[in-house]
Amino acid sequence: MNPDDVRPARHDDAEDIARLVNAAYRPGSGAAGWTHEGAIVGGPRVTAAQILDALQQASTVILVARSGDGIVACVQLQKAAEICHLGLLAVDPERQGQDVGKQLLSHAEAHASETMNCRTVRIAVLSQRPELMAFYVRRGYRTVGAVSDYPIASGVGTPLVNGLTVETLDKPLPPSP
Repeated sequence: MNPDDVRPARHDDAEDIARLVNAAYRPGSGAAGWTHEGAIVGGPRVTAAQILDALQQASTVILVARSGDGIVACVQLQKAAEICHLGLLAVDPERQGQDVGKQLLSHAEAHASETMNCRTVRIAVLSQRPELMAFYVRRGYRTVGAVSDYPIASGVGTPLVNGLTVETLDKPLPPSP
């Protein structure tokens, strides 16, 4: 993936983004892949309507990585003061393990710093996913000690296990040139 393959999402991408995110986060039973959380959270992770709502927000950008005619990865950034909240990092399950997610994460961090003037990237990760926490720690994110209950009311799925929590991680960004 090179930077020319990444662009801001458009409204007509909403269905494809929702399909990609749900395939990566909540595939059907028995699906392979290390990123999905289907054993601990049920229901869709996102709907096309939620993607469209996000795209309407001036403080939000969803970046998509393309290959051929299709979207193969996405990530959302939402700015609040000097913090960019990163979410919906998803890679087509067929392309996982090929560094697409790492490359898009790096691209998103650069976009947050250089285009959105953020000083910190913040992400919320399911505490019950230690392998996912480790992925972000290896990329310079650090836990900030903030743990909260799973956001049931936000329409991002239903916990299938008791005590599901979300932990906050931050990564400081270098000043933009």
